[in-house]
Amino acid sequence: MFDWEDDSDNFENHLNDDLARFEAQLESNSVGFFDSDRLEAIIDHYLMNGNYSKGELAAEIGAQQYPFNSLFQIRRAQALSGLGKLKEALELLDAAEKIDSESMELFLTKATIFSQLRDSKRAAAFFRRALELADTEEKDEIYLDLATELEQLKDFKAAVEVLEEAMKANPKNEGALYELAFCFDQLGNNARAIQTYRRFLDDNPYSFTAWYNLGNTYSKEEKFQDAITAYEYCVAINDRFSPAYFNMGNAQLTLEQYRESIESFELCIEIDGDDPLTYCYLGEANEQLNNLGVAWDFYQKALSLAPNLGEAWLGLGIVKDLEGKPKESLHYIERALELEPNMDGYYHVYAGALENAGLLEEAEEAYLACLTLEPGNEDCFFDYVDYMLEHRVGDARTFVENYILKHQFFFSVLPIIYMNWAAGNMEGAKIVLLESFNKDPEKTKDVFIRYPELEDVQEFVNLTRS
Repeated sequence: MFDWEDDSDNFENHLNDDLARFEAQLESNSVGFFDSDRLEAIIDHYLMNGNYSKGELAAEIGAQQYPFNSLFQIRRAQALSGLGKLKEALELLDAAEKIDSESMELFLTKATIFSQLRDSKRAAAFFRRALELADTEEKDEIYLDLATELEQLKDFKAAVEVLEEAMKANPKNEGALYELAFCFDQLGNNARAIQTYRRFLDDNPYSFTAWYNLGNTYSKEEKFQDAITAYEYCVAINDRFSPAYFNMGNAQLTLEQYRESIESFELCIEIDGDDPLTYCYLGEANEQLNNLGVAWDFYQKALSLAPNLGEAWLGLGIVKDLEGKPKESLHYIERALELEPNMDGYYHVYAGALENAGLLEEAEEAYLACLTLEPGNEDCFFDYVDYMLEHRVGDARTFVENYILKHQFFFSVLPIIYMNWAAGNMEGAKIVLLESFNKDPEKTKDVFIRYPELEDVQEFVNLTRS
């Protein structure tokens, strides 16, 4: 070690002198002896600046001058890796390992090369070996690299174990926290993700990104009020973090908190400027408040920025339909379907507009297209059953019974209760209601939401009292 290495200005001056000397000697084809530390600094300079050819040449000279110092072979391998000569780099590292089998950097370089070769199994093995030899301050990044390779192997359970070790070693390792959330998402274990975030926040309550990710996980679980609370903590810490306002606006929209969602989306625009999707959601919130003119303007603003945004075209169609102009609405909805032909919800809206326009055969085709794309679209199912009860009452029961047999969704049983009651078959209605209630009490009570007339039937109300 030299005194000048402790002084950044002196170090820079000495490095520049050494580089000038080294390059002059290269030109004269006569490179003299360099102290190993200074030669290492020259090599690192070349590698950090992407000059891999000179870095490789300097490392080769270092290996000649210091044949028992594995570092120069490792640096040469890193330079060759940068040049895309991965096989040669691995051969050098195998030779270097015979000199020093306990080099963390050697195993880390091998792991990185195998990662470049998309051999995640070997990459993970060498990252594990590097981790065993790494100092505490070096481990954070290696944990993340190892987890990434395990994720590439789709071994999310093993990745979780590694990342939890990372969190134990450094509870403030936010990178590990986010990767954990990703792995839990892949494993479908949002509950554990929530637990991990909450535990992290117990020790790091001012991590706005952790609050944000907790909110996102609650949203995935459809716990939207909890999500909103998490987003509120996020923006209380960082009031310029627009993604939290955007996601909070979406959660509020889902909970029919339309005025609050407008405030959230307006803050997004204030922070980030014009954004087509945010304008689109502002249109939807105003549409729900029956501010149809305002909604129309926001959808138009969205399209001025993103002319192929299907959601905005759909919004324009909905506004026209709500204004009592269903035939005018069809042009806009059809444009949305042209842009996004696999959106079941678009077909549902289209079916309603067609029905309102008196185009019944086309409406039926649209309802069935929606249910073909997404048999679990509950709202469309009930709207189509209502359509059949109004226009093809004789076929309604057969359709529902076949749907139950084919798809076995719990909600598809509820129209049978209504149809039995409407036909005067009280006993049949009560039997189906009771069977449904015994299977799922809460979902069975949806029958009163779908068919409000049944709330006046005291016997049904009595049967669904828990």
